[in-house]
Amino acid sequence: VKIRGHRIELGEIEAALLTHPHVERAVATKIDRRLAAVVVSDGDLGDLPDRLTERLPPYMIPDRIVPVRDLPLTPNGKIDRTVVRGILAGHEQRDEPFEPPLPGVESAVAAIWAELLELPAVGRDQSFFTLGGDSLLATRLITRLREGGVSGGRLTNLFDHPELAAFAATLTPGREEGERAALRADPEHRHEPFPPTDVQRAYWLGRTDDFALGGVGCHFYTEYDLEDLDLPRLEAAWNRLIERHAMLRAVFLPDGTQRVLPETPRFAIAVTEAGEDADEALAGLRADMSHQLIDATRWPLFDVRAVRYGAGRTRLGVSFDNIILDALSTMTLLRELDTLYHDPAAELPPAGPSFRDYVLTVKPGPRALRRAQEYWSERVAELPPAPQLPLAEEPERVGRPRFTRRQARVPAERWQAVKDAARAHDLTPSTVLATTFAEALGAWSARRDMTINLTLFDRREVHPDIDTVLGDFTSLLLVAYEPGRTWLDSARRLQRRVVRDLEHSDVSALWVMRELARRTGTADAAMPVVFTSTLGMDATPSGALFAEPFWGVSQTPQVWLDHQVVEVDGDLLVNWDAVEDLFPPGVLDGMFAAFAGMLERLSTDDWAAAVPCLTPSEQLVSRAGANDTATSPPGGTLHSRFFDRARRDPSRIAIRPGLSYGELSDRALRVAGSLAEQGVRPGDAVAVCLPKGADQVAAVLGILAAGALYVPIGADQPELRRERMLRRAGVRLTLTDLPSGPPLEAPVEVDPEASAYVIFTSGSTGEPKGVEISHQAAVNTVMDVNRRFGVTAEDRVLAVSALDFDLSVWDVFGLLSAGGSLVMIGEDERRDAARWAALVAEHGVTVWNTVPALLDMLLTADRGTLGSLRLAMVSGDWVPLDLSARLSRAAPDCELIALGGATEASIWSNYCPVPAKVPPEWVSVPYGRPLANQCFRVVDAAGRDCPDWVAGELWIGGAGVAKGYRGDPETTAAKFTGGWYRTGDMGRYWPDGTLEFLGRLDH
Repeated sequence: VKIRGHRIELGEIEAALLTHPHVERAVATKIDRRLAAVVVSDGDLGDLPDRLTERLPPYMIPDRIVPVRDLPLTPNGKIDRTVVRGILAGHEQRDEPFEPPLPGVESAVAAIWAELLELPAVGRDQSFFTLGGDSLLATRLITRLREGGVSGGRLTNLFDHPELAAFAATLTPGREEGERAALRADPEHRHEPFPPTDVQRAYWLGRTDDFALGGVGCHFYTEYDLEDLDLPRLEAAWNRLIERHAMLRAVFLPDGTQRVLPETPRFAIAVTEAGEDADEALAGLRADMSHQLIDATRWPLFDVRAVRYGAGRTRLGVSFDNIILDALSTMTLLRELDTLYHDPAAELPPAGPSFRDYVLTVKPGPRALRRAQEYWSERVAELPPAPQLPLAEEPERVGRPRFTRRQARVPAERWQAVKDAARAHDLTPSTVLATTFAEALGAWSARRDMTINLTLFDRREVHPDIDTVLGDFTSLLLVAYEPGRTWLDSARRLQRRVVRDLEHSDVSALWVMRELARRTGTADAAMPVVFTSTLGMDATPSGALFAEPFWGVSQTPQVWLDHQVVEVDGDLLVNWDAVEDLFPPGVLDGMFAAFAGMLERLSTDDWAAAVPCLTPSEQLVSRAGANDTATSPPGGTLHSRFFDRARRDPSRIAIRPGLSYGELSDRALRVAGSLAEQGVRPGDAVAVCLPKGADQVAAVLGILAAGALYVPIGADQPELRRERMLRRAGVRLTLTDLPSGPPLEAPVEVDPEASAYVIFTSGSTGEPKGVEISHQAAVNTVMDVNRRFGVTAEDRVLAVSALDFDLSVWDVFGLLSAGGSLVMIGEDERRDAARWAALVAEHGVTVWNTVPALLDMLLTADRGTLGSLRLAMVSGDWVPLDLSARLSRAAPDCELIALGGATEASIWSNYCPVPAKVPPEWVSVPYGRPLANQCFRVVDAAGRDCPDWVAGELWIGGAGVAKGYRGDPETTAAKFTGGWYRTGDMGRYWPDGTLEFLGRLDH
C-alpha cells in the first residue's frame, strides 16, 4: 500500500490491514517523510482494496495496492527500505520492459544514482529528477563521478539531459584533471583562532550599526510547548552535545576571527515559574529572546530558557546565533538532543572532522577560482536589480530592524501532488518554490525580473561524516529570475540559470556584490531578499520533542525578507521572516497570500498557463469603486455651447478686452464661410499658425463651425518639424492670418464622434505624434471640470497656455461654454509673470490654468494683486508640496486643484484637491481620482493589475480616450489597446483608491 505524505502513525495502517482475513502479516516503514505500508500476504488480496476504502478515513486511502511476497526483511522485522523505495518510485509497475543500463559509463552512473537516490536499480530511460533527485543530490552526483574516474560531468548536462542514457552520453571514462578540495586535519592547533567564512564575516559586520538594517545578529529563535518536560534531563543532553561539538564552544574575537574554547562552564537552562501570571511570563520570554543580540565574543552563542506554567507544561525558548550554525547543523543538533533526551546512553554517529580544518583547508584551487571570477565578472553586468518592492521607509531610516513571521503549512497530499508534477517536468521542488516566490515578489515589484539571494548548504564531500559536523557552511548564490511566457517556462529558465551559476559557485555572492558595487560606483549593492530551502535535508527529529515548534522568528542583518521552506512529516512548512516596518501595511500579507494561493493552484492547475493576476480581490473591488465614475455624457460638440450662448446673449464679453460673444461668433462664422469657399469640407484638417490673441480663438471656432478639425502649429516650431506635422495630420489648409468672407448662417452640423482637433506631442522620442480627439471626448472633460469646480458665466481665465498645448482647449471651450470670458495676453507677454499679475488684478481673473511652474512664477511676481482668484488648476508636471500654502497666502479664497492625465485622453483624466497644509505622508501631490466617465489601471509588463503600493504603467480608459495618432496606425496600435491608452507613465494605487504619479517608465 502506498500512501502519500500523511502525519499518521504506522500502527494505524498495520492495524487496519490486519483486520482483513487474507492478510497474515503487515509491516510498514516511513520513507522520505512519506508513509508507506507494504502488505505481506500468502493469499489472494481479494476485496482488500474495497475493504480498505470502507474502513480507512479518506486521508488514509491508498494510492494503489501492490502484492509483495517473500520480501527481504530487516532483523527487526521491517521491510528493507530500498525495496520500499523502489515500490514508491513505481518500479514494480512499468508498462514497458525495464531496460537496464549498458556496461561501462552507464552502469557506473546508474550505480551512483541508485546509491544517492536509495533505489534498488535505475533504468536507462529514467530521469534523475523524476526519481526524486534535487540540486543538492545533483551536486553530489557530479562529485562522485569525478571521484569515480568519470570525466565531463557537468550540472548543466544533467539538467539538460536528465535521463540516464542521455546524461551518460555526455560523459567519458577517465579521470578529469582538476583541483580536488582536500581536508587536512590539524588537531594540535584546534583551539587557535581561525578566519570566518565570507558569510560569517558578513554576519559579524552586520551586527554593527554601520549598515542599513544592521545591529542584529543572524539569529534563529524557536519556542516549543511541551508537557511533562524533564529539564534536568534536557540540560544534561545539552552539555553532552557541547562536549561533543566544537562549534558549540566557539566564540568570536574582537578582530572578527573565531576560536573554539578548550573548556566551558556547564551550561544551565534558566527556568521561570510562571505561577498565576502565565501570560505575562510567556510574553516576557518572547520579548527577551525573540530579537536578542547574543554577544558573539562571550560564550555561549546560544540560549535556552524555560517557563513552567499550567498543569505540567513548559514553554521552551531556544536561540541560536547562526554565525556558528547553519540550518543543517541546527537540525542535526536538535535531532541529537532529542535522541539523548530520550536515551542518555544512546550511541551517536561520529562527530566528523573539525569545522576549523574545513575552513582552513577546503578551498577552491586557483584555476577554479579564476574561472568562477571570470564568469561572474561577465554576469555582473547582466544581473537585474533586487526586487523593487514598495517601501514605507527607507532601510537606513528603520534603525534596528524587528522581524515578524508569516507561516503556511501545505498538507502532505497537496505538496506531494506538486512534487509529482515537478518531477514530471524534470523540475526540482526547490525550483518550483523559488519560481513561485519570485512570481509573488514580481507582482509587488516595479519590474518582474529580479535578483534573489539563494542560500546554499554546500558542504563538500571531503569526509564521510561531514554532514554531522556543526558549523556555518552557508554560502550564497545570486540568482537572476527572468520570467517567461508561462509559469512552466519561467521555472525552466530559472532552473537552467541556477544550474549554470552553481557550476561557478567557487566565488561567493558577497564577492559578486562587491564587484557589482565597484562596477556601479555605489557603496551598497545589497541583494536583501533571500530564498532558503532545506528540501533534501532530513528535518524531522527522531522523536517528538522538537517535532512541532510552537512559534518562531529569525533575523538576518541587511535582509528585508527571508523565505524559508522545510518538510516536516511530509508537509511543507513555509516561513517568511521580514522587517515589518519597511513595507506599507498589507504588502507582506498580500504577497504571502499570493504565494500560498499560487502554490495551492500548482497542485491542480496547468503549469503551462500564464501566471494569473495576483492582486488581492479586495483591492480590485476597492479599485473598481474608485473607477465607478459613470455619468450621463454631456453630448454636443466643443463649439456648440459657445454659438448657442452667442445667439442668446451676444453682448456678453467673451474675450477681454472688448470682444463680445456676438462679435466673436461673427468673426468665427466668417472664417467658416471663407474656408468653405476654399473647398474645406467636414472632416478636413485645417492648421492654425497664428500669434496668441483673439484672432487665434476666432480661427479655431471658425474651423470647427465649418465642420473641420483644427491643428494648432506653434509659430516658433522649426520649419522641418512643422512640415512633418502638417504632412502627418493631412492638413488641407493652413491659416497664418484670419480670413474673412461671407459668414455661414450657422455652424455645420457634425457628429459628436467626429474629430475636433489634432494636437502634436513630442513624446519621449522627440518624434511628433498627432493626437486626434473627438468632440465627445473633449466635451466630456470640459463639461465635467466646469460642473465639478463650479465654473460659471462670472468666471474669467487668464489664457496663458499656447494653443498647441492642450490646456488651451479648456481655456477656450471651458469658459466660453459656461458664458465666461478669456483674458488674452499678447505673444510677447507669454513669459512676463509681472504682466500676468497685473492682468489678474485689472480684469478680476478668477481662474488660473497652467503648468505648476507658471503658477510658481506668478506667485513670485505677485505684489498683492491675486485676491480675485478662486480656482487654480495646475497640471502637466510635478506639483511642489508648498505651492498650495503659498497660493493660500496670496489668494486666501483660492482652491488649488492638481489635475493629470494625457493629451491622448482629452486634456485631463484625474484630479486632486490640494489643501494648504498637505498631509505629512505625501512625498508628492498624488493624481487623486478619475474624472467623470474616465478610469485608470496600473498594470505590470504582462498587462496584469498591480497591487496597492506597487508601481506599474498607468493606463487610461473611458470617454476621454483619443481616436489614436493621426496618420500613424502602427504607433496607435502599440499605445491604444482594447479601449485603454497606455501612457508610458508610472503610478500606483493607495489602499483608499487614490492614484499616485511616479514619473516616466523610460526615465
